[in-house]
Amino acid sequence: MNNFNLDSIDRSILSALQKNARISMLDLSEQVGLSPTPCARRVKNLETNGVILGYRAELDDARLGYGFSVFVSVQLDKQVNNALEAFEKAIGAYPEVADCWLMTGNRDYLMRIAVSDLADFEAFLTGKLTKIPSVASIESSVPIRRIKSQLSYGE
Repeated sequence: MNNFNLDSIDRSILSALQKNARISMLDLSEQVGLSPTPCARRVKNLETNGVILGYRAELDDARLGYGFSVFVSVQLDKQVNNALEAFEKAIGAYPEVADCWLMTGNRDYLMRIAVSDLADFEAFLTGKLTKIPSVASIESSVPIRRIKSQLSYGE
């Protein structure tokens, strides 16, 4: 994968879009110091080159009834393709899994589970996660508060 060279204006565009992806092109262009047409060209170029992958709404888990998050590390009994694929397929079907990463180190996966409360987490853990055949061990951590949240790039 090739890196895309960003100049200071591209970085400013990305920073502004991360704060508000619905910003008008006029407001964005004023914020980064360009006229609207060159600004729109730069945004299109960032999209075309895969720097901007898409736009999404950021949702408030708590207001939707999922204010209890748990980070769960999972180790599989074997790190072979069919075990990884089976685990990933099973996890993909569970709406409680808000995020899931394949990891290096002593754990194979790190997930963020979003549920309404501890009882819902227990039901997910005992009714779903522990039933996946290749799961060898599970470690859970409950976050106290979020310190920073950022999608990927920021100034």
